[in-house]
Amino acid sequence: MHRSDIEAFDNEGDAFHDECGVFGIFGRQDAAAIVTLGLHALQHRGQEAAGIVSFDGTRFHVERHIGLIGDRFTKQSVIDRLEGHRAIGHTRYSTTGGSGLRNVQPLFAELADGGFAVAHNGNITNAMTVQRQLQKQGAIFTSTSDTETLLHLVALSQEKGFNARFIDAIRQLEGAFALVALSSKKMVGCRDPLGIRPLVLGDLDGAYILASETCALDIIGARFVRDLDPGEMVVITGKGIESFFPFEKQQSRFCIFEYVYFARPDSTVEGRNVYAIRKAIGVELAREDPVDADIVVPVPDSGTPAAIGFAQAANLPFELGIIRNHYVGRTFIQPSDSIRHMGVKLKHNANRRMIEGKRVVLVDDSIVRGTTSQKIVQLVRDAGAKEVHMRIASPPTLASCFYGVDTPETAKLLASRMSIKDMADFIRVDSLGFLTIDGLYRAVGEAARDNDAPQFCDACFTREYPTRLTDHDGADNVRQLSILAGGA
Repeated sequence: MHRSDIEAFDNEGDAFHDECGVFGIFGRQDAAAIVTLGLHALQHRGQEAAGIVSFDGTRFHVERHIGLIGDRFTKQSVIDRLEGHRAIGHTRYSTTGGSGLRNVQPLFAELADGGFAVAHNGNITNAMTVQRQLQKQGAIFTSTSDTETLLHLVALSQEKGFNARFIDAIRQLEGAFALVALSSKKMVGCRDPLGIRPLVLGDLDGAYILASETCALDIIGARFVRDLDPGEMVVITGKGIESFFPFEKQQSRFCIFEYVYFARPDSTVEGRNVYAIRKAIGVELAREDPVDADIVVPVPDSGTPAAIGFAQAANLPFELGIIRNHYVGRTFIQPSDSIRHMGVKLKHNANRRMIEGKRVVLVDDSIVRGTTSQKIVQLVRDAGAKEVHMRIASPPTLASCFYGVDTPETAKLLASRMSIKDMADFIRVDSLGFLTIDGLYRAVGEAARDNDAPQFCDACFTREYPTRLTDHDGADNVRQLSILAGGA
């Protein structure tokens, strides 16, 4: 899906957009085909563009395209050109770096000692500051992606040997990064010191794999080995795998919203099954904020596991009262004002027989601007619901993310400017409830949030950012988001 088409019928971007997915394999002759399959499994993390870089022992081969993996990376048109037994790939949704082809990853450059490609999930929060310093040294940037900063840092490092130059480069970065890189001899994976974004290690008949999520291993029949630790760098060569820890050890601050929304339900992330956590979120939500109702209806698809948990805990029937059209994509209809209000019906339709005359609990993962929630509620009321109550499977979203998630600026987040009662009035529900932050922590297996040392990155709910925001200190969120080059 192209971003403009999504937003035209998504109420001006009334949704969180997935960040990006990375995948790499070393030591398999059909490497590019395997990477393509892996990126298929990670398509939920980015639908705007994708790229693959392979190495055949002599030359690097680069393919980067706008569009979905299945549309652009076919055997006849692309994969046969990506020769070699090692390759890395990336599927992308741009945050604010721009959606042009020049920003599609993996980024590739010919350095003094050979070719180097890198794919990145996250956002480097000091990228603009570092880029200005590099430009003063004569560096010429060809993209607006923060990921390109790493290419220049590696190229200009005075350290001896590839590993040392790579470590020298990543030590100058701030923010969130899960990286997969490829040189003529090595494949490298790395997570930032806080482990904000996920990265896992797998094995396919002796070939090492790096991927954003375990679902990408499942699609190719690979074995899950382990998660990379926060701050860990692994270097894979023909001799095997080495592990390094270039950063001072810090407490993990993994993104808790991966469990709420971004990761695929069939993935296991940081040792936790995502689907099980989402059901547990629904259970906590039912305990914290019960409602006298007849049925529980998910807002598909991300609200479904939480709705199942809510229904089970509340001893209420679970019904698919809203049906989602999975084939929206690009449309020939221009988003004129006269039909814009129909946008929600392109994606969702009420199942009247299940809803009519019922007191309905709608379960969704989050509320962003609130305009989509407003239309969903009206859809259910038009189908004859007697009452409509909404329960949200996360705390109120109060602040923007600077770690690889495309969110509206803070001023446009409904929860940042309205009380829960005012939000309920705005979306026109009979009642509205959110999961508490402690309820969310309990659902992921913690007793509660440690307010002195939070176990996760939850800045979108608490405004407590775990890293410096060097490029943005002293600026309002509109400017912050507009200058941040999107590496996700």
